[in-house]
Order: sequence, then structure tokens, then C-alpha cells
Amino acid sequence: MKDLKIKNRFTAELPADLDETNEIRQVSKAVFSFVNPTPPSNPKLIHASEEVADLVGISKDEIQSESFLNVFSGKEVLAGTRPYAMCYAGHQFGNWAGQLGDGRAINLTEVEHNNSFFTLQLKGAGKTPYSRTADGLAVLRSSVREYLCAEAMHHLGVPTTRSLSLMLSGDQVLRDILYNGNPAYEKGAVVCRVAPSFIRFGSFEMLTARNELKNLKEFVEYNIKYYFPEIQGEPKEQYLQFFKTVADKTREMILHWQRVGFVHGVMNTDNMSVHGITIDYGPYGWLENYDPNWTPNTTDSQNRRYRFGNQPQIAQWNLYQLANALYPLINEAEPLEKILESFITDFDSDYKTMFLSKLGLFTSTEADDALIEGLETVLQLSETDMTIFFRNLSQIKKADSIEKAIEKIEYAFYTPAEISGSILDSWKKWFAVYLQRLQAEHPSDQERSEKMNTINPKYVLRNYMSQLAIDAADQDDYTLIDELYLLLQKPYDEQPEYEKWFAKRPDWARSKVGCSMLSCSS
Repeated sequence: MKDLKIKNRFTAELPADLDETNEIRQVSKAVFSFVNPTPPSNPKLIHASEEVADLVGISKDEIQSESFLNVFSGKEVLAGTRPYAMCYAGHQFGNWAGQLGDGRAINLTEVEHNNSFFTLQLKGAGKTPYSRTADGLAVLRSSVREYLCAEAMHHLGVPTTRSLSLMLSGDQVLRDILYNGNPAYEKGAVVCRVAPSFIRFGSFEMLTARNELKNLKEFVEYNIKYYFPEIQGEPKEQYLQFFKTVADKTREMILHWQRVGFVHGVMNTDNMSVHGITIDYGPYGWLENYDPNWTPNTTDSQNRRYRFGNQPQIAQWNLYQLANALYPLINEAEPLEKILESFITDFDSDYKTMFLSKLGLFTSTEADDALIEGLETVLQLSETDMTIFFRNLSQIKKADSIEKAIEKIEYAFYTPAEISGSILDSWKKWFAVYLQRLQAEHPSDQERSEKMNTINPKYVLRNYMSQLAIDAADQDDYTLIDELYLLLQKPYDEQPEYEKWFAKRPDWARSKVGCSMLSCSS
């Protein structure tokens, strides 16, 4: 890693915590604190992404080096760098939580490669001033999920952080997996995450809440200077454009979540990136059966605030909090409100276009709203796998009968025997409209099918798949991690050698911890 081009823009240009002790505390008048990782006792590399290594300027050979192992496990500090943890606040489940910060994440440094900048961050590398009552460590189970999911999302075309490496720390970590008073020791692990930065909505909320307006102005201008240099004009106009750009990028990200059936599970404002990328993979999940009310997070099981169908509205709510944080620099509510109001309007328009493309319809008619609503209704009449349904929909031809069309998507039904009576009638009515609608499309069946298969993935990282890899890794078997990693690099390809993963959730996964019940415990 001798050729890494180290950049320290964040720590060189922004206000630092003057207290350099690693004691848990309230940090004021700063956006970060210097802190070193806790050295692991016996680190071991489980997996590394050659693609991400190349992205940041690390060679394939260097991945196998002792230096790579030591730096990205937290055992050694890279020469010329000063690791740090960021200070931010946030709203958690709709409630103001005050100071939060990087409680189990430590930013190693920023690097430049091929005219792009990347922040390298360790998750699970030890205590920071923001760890509150925790130890700043992470366990293997959550680390495997984060490592695989970030890369899976990237190859699905969803804006996301990336994963560089996954390592065992060699230490045991005590965790209460379901917060039910039954803690147990688990294997410790460290993931290196990569992103343009890990700046969150909560970073701005923290500064405004403490009335640190000079630092707020400096921080916003830092973001514009380095991450949104296309923004020009008078200061107030720049701040508004910054907010609009973040809102637009957030909308695009949520649109991709809905397209592939991803549920983040904990959309707190401290888990929202100004870059419009998916960060903080905790109790996430993919829709198995199509259920807009589903959330994978046990903490959210009662109110379902972060359920699949509510993600666009939550994104808007979070943007309201960012707007409130930026307001002292703008002192006008109306232009901020216009951006917020247009968020859902624009999202609804984009969602319609996206949903029609999933159906293989690339023009729009007035009747399409009813077609979409009709499908969203009929999908919920009996458990129907979202991924399999949309993928197999591409096999339907314009000349197919209604019965033939239903036969082609039948594999998506969890209980085929239920597709009878009124439920079958509803499906027949919807397919009658859909098949008629296909006649108005100009692409041939083959052209439409090929295009649909670039929009509807065949493979996603279902929770049961992750859990199988975790269970094997607990026994020192990492072959499933590697298999899933390779599979998910090409989620839109048929990959017949991996056909076994094109399958509905097995019955054993319905109630298994890690498959249906997930918490923020990591």
C-alpha cells in the first residue's frame, strides 16, 4: 500500500475536538475527534474485494500482505494518517436523540485515486468518544451481512458504500442479539467500508442544535467545495442548491430501493448520507413476499415506521430535519419548503416510470396508474415472491393466453393451492389488462424480455442466504461467503450454476433469528 495517495482534507480543514483522550463524552465545537482503533489480538483476513481495492489504489498482491491485514483490522495506523471518529446527532425512530457520532466506526484516512476521493472507514474497530455505553466493536454475523450487502447493492445499481475487506479480530464480543436479556459471546470482526465520505444529515443537525452556526457554515461550504463543486453562485443560493442536490440524490436512492425490494430497516437521520448512498447496513432485508408493510427490524415491529412502503415518506421526513438544520444559513422557509414538497411529487412520477419498466412497459398511458395499483393489490392476496414474480414476468409473450401467463409466474407463489376462486379471478383480471397493454408496446417479446432482465434482478441477498453464510463462517468455513460474493456480482445474469439461489424463502427461515427477526445488535 506504499502507493496509496493519502489526503487529509477532512481533518486538515474542519474543526477538531481539542480533547484527544478516548473517553466517552459530549463533544462540542467540533465535527470529529482523533482516535486510534483498538488493536485486535489475532486478526485474520476472511475476504477482500479486489475490485474495491483497485478502486482506491491497492494492488491485488498487496491484499495478501501483512500491512493490509494490520491496517484494515486496526492493528496498525497507516503512516501519514490520523484516524478519527465523526461527531453527529440525529432523529431515531422520529425522536431527537442528541449527540450520537461514530460509536463503532473509525475513519482511517481519505485517499485519492484516478481523480476520485475515497474515505476508508473501519466498522467494529473499538471505542470512540461517541460509543456511549457500548464497546465500539462488531461481531462476525453483522459484519458478514454488511460486507456482502454493500457489494450486492453496488452491482444491483443501487447507490451505496462499498466493502473493501472483512476480517476476524480474534477477540470475543458480548452481544444481546435480540435485546431480550440473553447476551452471549460471539466472534469479533472488522469491516473496511469505502465511500466518498460518511457525512450524514445528523452532522448538520448537531451543529445547528448546539447553535454552532460558524462551524455549520464552514461545514456546508466544505461539502459544496469538495463533493458538489458544480454548485455556484451567491452563498444563500449555494446552500439551497446543496439541499436540493441532496434531496434529488436521496430520491434516486430510494427509487432504487423500491425497485429491487430493499428495506433499510433503520432510516434514522444519522443513517442518511448527503451523497444519496445507502449506508449503515444493520437490520435490513429484501422483500420475500410482496408486503409494503414489512419491516425487518424487531425494534420497529410495533409501529413499522420504516416499513417498505413508507420509505419514500421517511426520506422526505428526514429531509425536513436537514432543512431545519440548514435554515439558519438561509433564513427563508419557502424555498426549502418548495424543494420538500416537490420531493414526493417527483418521486411519484419517477416511481410510475420505474414500475412500468419492471413490467416491460416503456411508454405511459393514463390507464397505467390503475394497472400498477391493481398489481400491488393482487400481489398481496396470497404470498407472492417479489423478486421471482418480476423476473419471470419477462418470460410472458404478447400472444400468451391468460392461463399461460399465470403459469409462467406460478413459481413465485408460496402456496399455489391458494390461487383459486376469487384470488385466481383477480389474477385473471389483472393479466387480461396487462396482456392487452403489452400489445401497445413496440419492442418484440425478446427485446422487452432482455430489457426487463436488466431492471429486475434474478438474485438478491435474501436474509436466509446471509444467515447460511454466517452459520458456516462461525465454523471457520468461508466458502459460502465467497460463493455469494461471486453470485451477487452479476445479479441480472442467469448464472445457471447458481440456480439454487433463485428460490423462495424456505419455511425454516420464517422464524429463524437472522432471517426474519433482526435487530440493530452488532
